[in-house]
Amino acid sequence: MGIVNIDDDLHDQVRRASRVSCRSINAQAAYWIKVGMLCETNPTLSFTDIIERELRSAGVSARPLAVSDA
Repeated sequence: MGIVNIDDDLHDQVRRASRVSCRSINAQAAYWIKVGMLCETNPTLSFTDIIERELRSAGVSARPLAVSDA
């Protein structure tokens, strides 16, 4: 495991996002890195498609919410 040197403003954004996502700062940065890599290597897929694919591969059954669920 290494240290990644990032700009102070980006670190602040990661810190803020980590609070919203209930992740540690490191977990939020890792999530953004993974999603970014998946987006770059799958440019024809939307973010939603990528997340659904990752959830399925982890054995999570994600289904769209019905209007009555919201």
